[in-house]
Amino acid sequence: MSDQKQTKENETMNAAQVLVRCLENEGVEYVFGIPGEENLEVMRALKDSKIKFITVRHEQGAAFMADVYGKLKGKAGVCLATLGPGATNLVTGVADANTDGAPLIAITGQVGTERMHLTSHQYLDLVTMFTPITKRSKQVVNPDTVNEVVRIAFKYAESEKPGACHIDLPCNIAAMPVESEVGRQPLKHHKPNLEMASIESLEEAAGLLFQAKRPVILAGHSAIRNKASKALTEFAEKLHIPVINTMMAKGIIPCDNLYSLWTIGIPQKDYQNIAIEEADLVIAVGYDIVEYAPNKWNSKGNHTILHIDARPCHINKLYQPDVEVIGDLSYSLNHIAMRCHRNDKPEWAFKLRDEMRKEHEAYAKDMEFPMKPQKILNDVRKVMGKEDIVISDVGAHKMWIARHYNCYEPNTCIISNGFATMGIAVPGALAAKLINPDKKVLAITGDGGFMMNCQEFETALRTGTPFVTLVFNDCSYGLIKWKEEDRYGENFYVDFTNPDFVKFAESMHAIGYRINSAEELIPTLEKAFEQKVPVIIDCPVDYRENTKLTEHLKELINSYQAQQPEA
Repeated sequence: MSDQKQTKENETMNAAQVLVRCLENEGVEYVFGIPGEENLEVMRALKDSKIKFITVRHEQGAAFMADVYGKLKGKAGVCLATLGPGATNLVTGVADANTDGAPLIAITGQVGTERMHLTSHQYLDLVTMFTPITKRSKQVVNPDTVNEVVRIAFKYAESEKPGACHIDLPCNIAAMPVESEVGRQPLKHHKPNLEMASIESLEEAAGLLFQAKRPVILAGHSAIRNKASKALTEFAEKLHIPVINTMMAKGIIPCDNLYSLWTIGIPQKDYQNIAIEEADLVIAVGYDIVEYAPNKWNSKGNHTILHIDARPCHINKLYQPDVEVIGDLSYSLNHIAMRCHRNDKPEWAFKLRDEMRKEHEAYAKDMEFPMKPQKILNDVRKVMGKEDIVISDVGAHKMWIARHYNCYEPNTCIISNGFATMGIAVPGALAAKLINPDKKVLAITGDGGFMMNCQEFETALRTGTPFVTLVFNDCSYGLIKWKEEDRYGENFYVDFTNPDFVKFAESMHAIGYRINSAEELIPTLEKAFEQKVPVIIDCPVDYRENTKLTEHLKELINSYQAQQPEA
């Protein structure tokens, strides 16, 4: 009897039901989105699915949740919207995932195919709209092809370099029955075979490295995605090579490792730029030029470069590797290390690291209020465990997180630095906590970025997802103010007023705290992480430190350049 019932169900499955069955087959845990008239068939199918639908308050929040899910899981996060304005609200988060290398599937409802040739209410050509910001954007035009469209989308989204894919499902197609038995079945998918670098390229790389006197590693996000942390750390230790990481590769090597020179990427030249200037070979491991442009560290185009990654480098006149090693990163690093021996330790890099460490430690006892960003992050690091997760929004605080919040493990500090999108922290933290319920998850955001997606705080409360949000409060778009002051010596059009963030949290039946002295931050953070509901901490910040950092780094670079022999 049950077999007959199953057969009957198969015979009456429509395209939306097949789509959801295919999502289940892909291992989808959550779909983030908002129901709409043109995706009702999909919503009905999700109601009967083991997939959990997370109803959000804005489609951009849904896309950011799927984005951060993809970054942390390495499997595509899924977001869903209706047609027209619902779909356009997804765009920023989808573009962020695509640029940052996060696997994501965006599914949109659409008018029926019988209306597409006419001027129609809320109709946009969504396939064309999503094409520039995805790896693949396709519309389902035949209900019997849904399983193929879904499988192809996941394959593209999750293959290197990961990114976003878009599926557009017209409402009349969604309701149509899938006639063929083969059309109702999800397609098989297989783990991709690892591609290994050629012996010739490994030997060329080893030869280049053997000749170098002062090599430096520049590690990027692909090294995180491809789980090369252990291999890279062993490579650096065995061959005595200092490691600099991009913002998106924080934690690729433990920050307390002697060979770690921490993070590069703030607008000003910093200690890491000095290290690269000192280098006679830059070993770019999993580095993507979208993370940190070559003109920021190779403006003269005179560096010898070794490119090690899962895919060939992008074309850029200032990034022309002398040798490319393409294939599995761990394999490549291990086999280059086997072919090369180096005994000299980089004492010059150790001295640089010591100067950096002293500078960071200088703020540990600074009790001025409003708090300096360095001190805030010093205290945050004391509260967060090595495996706990920080989600950074974009703004002035992001620069300080890059510089002063050091990491011990990959994927413990998520910074969008490809598309670099404001508003990602709160929805991103929700996704991070959903998939890491036993870890502390802290969203760090400016007041500007917080107000862009603060509505998802209600989503967090409703779904029982208790993370902490730390708001750097300066009543301004702080990063742009910093740039204006650096360039013009004054600022304009960047100031605003804020709501009472404590009352804001309480109005959503959550918890809010305000920091009134530097002594309060650590105990307040500890108390916040004990709560069973989301928490907002309002922390006034002294961003006079921004221009002070600019001046300090100018002096640092000028001093370094003055010590260099004339050409």
